[in-house]
Amino acid sequence: MTSPTRHSDPSHQPRRDSLYSERVSDPYRARGKWPEPTTCPDCGAIFHNGHWQWGEPRAGAETHACPACERVRDGVPAAEVRVKGAFFAQHRQDILNLIHNAEAKAKAEHALERIMNIAEEGDGVLVTFTGAHLAHGVGQAVHHAYQGELHSVYTDEDGTLRITWSR
Repeated sequence: MTSPTRHSDPSHQPRRDSLYSERVSDPYRARGKWPEPTTCPDCGAIFHNGHWQWGEPRAGAETHACPACERVRDGVPAAEVRVKGAFFAQHRQDILNLIHNAEAKAKAEHALERIMNIAEEGDGVLVTFTGAHLAHGVGQAVHHAYQGELHSVYTDEDGTLRITWSR
């Protein structure tokens, strides 16, 4: 028996990359597609053309809570942003307005990106979100507008993005 020959041509080398399954299982991510049209009874978003969006519900549409409303109902955020520090205390309303404006812009385009809650926390606030993209955008917006220190950590245990901004 002969051993396989090695080729010096890179096109004949075995592949070393492979697909890895997602490490964190997100229970709010759909495993399939909802029937079209589907309407969320809580927020009024519709599932159309393969994603949740804002629009007019059709007659006879099925009703099912969208993933964002399910997260709000269950109290399970996808991401959180902590804003704290002496600078925040002095510019509280300006920073909160920036956060709300970022949410309004994102929510207009993406029905599943929303603020869940804003809670007082020591010398700052904890803002929880239904999606990680909005949280990341809010963290970047606050950092861009006011500099300071921005730290982002994605936890493998529960799949939550945690962002802290301080100055």
